[in-house]
Amino acid sequence: MTPAEKAPYLIAALKEAYPEAGCSLDYGKDYELLFSVRLAAQCTDARVNIVTETLFVQYPTLESFAVADQTALEAAIRSCGFFHIKARDIIAAANMLLTEFGGRVPDSMDALLRLPGVGRKTANLILGDIYGQGGVVVDTHCLRIANRLGLCQTDDPYKVELALDPILPREEQSAFCHALVLHGRAVCPARKPRCEGCCLGAWCDARG
Repeated sequence: MTPAEKAPYLIAALKEAYPEAGCSLDYGKDYELLFSVRLAAQCTDARVNIVTETLFVQYPTLESFAVADQTALEAAIRSCGFFHIKARDIIAAANMLLTEFGGRVPDSMDALLRLPGVGRKTANLILGDIYGQGGVVVDTHCLRIANRLGLCQTDDPYKVELALDPILPREEQSAFCHALVLHGRAVCPARKPRCEGCCLGAWCDARG
């Protein structure tokens, strides 16, 4: 089967296995998701949620992030790792959102990529989860499983995105990528995938 022929079956199987698949980061405002994703780089979502539970009380508005003392912000996010650059990016992004985007996270790829610390993965997550536009979020789970399934043959995240985008309906992309994260954690990790009983096994090129 071609990747396009496999896609509907994969979508259906993941929906059945992970009907509640969604973003695992806790947020209430658009910029909170943006900042949480930045904190999640090289850090677990679970740790980020612990940090932001206090962080979003300490800094309750976008304006409060924009004027934050960087040293104080670094201390608040230290356990997420890479706290120097993350704090710098969050403060700079908050200022850009206020001065150039009216205090709202923008709804286009080009505009999102202008924000400090935002790459295509983050931008696609925002477009899908905040604006419902869809977007192929290529994290380590998506990249690994897409290759194992034979949907692509590349370790380049952008090329994986280009391979998946035309075969996944826009309205399915966000849920599909969130489900891959859950599947990657539970069934298809980098080492020793549990192929027996895998819901995607019938369409997997790498199944042993």
